[in-house]
Amino acid sequence: MKKLLMTAGMGLLMSIQVFAQKATVFNTDGTAIHGYDAVAFFTDSKPEKGKAQFSYKWQDVNWLFASNKNLEAFKAAPEKYAPQYGGYCAYGTADGHKAPTEIDTWTIADNKLYFNYNKNVKSMWMKDQKKLIEKADKNWPEIKDKE
Repeated sequence: MKKLLMTAGMGLLMSIQVFAQKATVFNTDGTAIHGYDAVAFFTDSKPEKGKAQFSYKWQDVNWLFASNKNLEAFKAAPEKYAPQYGGYCAYGTADGHKAPTEIDTWTIADNKLYFNYNKNVKSMWMKDQKKLIEKADKNWPEIKDKE
């Protein structure tokens, strides 16, 4: 039993380390927001997978877009379309740490894109969104370059 608990604990520790990123932008395999088009969340009100032919490197990460129109819009104003807190979990950022995110947790509030760790965390974040955004905005400069 003791060996089983140690093995489970090591597995948990290793999985946390896999998600820990020093990068300012949350990415998987060097691609921001799981390869989804950041502009489409605003223009189409839904997640849309980007295509390799419409790729742009910004903040040391590749961003993919569904169309050349969206690519050009992002190039013209990346801060307008890029998710807040580098695409890390908004709730986690409010709590003072970075956490990975899932695409189906997206929200736009005050013309800014946010993601959360999972749907349960998004539900908690939505209950006090304004206050949590204020906390996350204060925390982000301190944690953005940390693991």
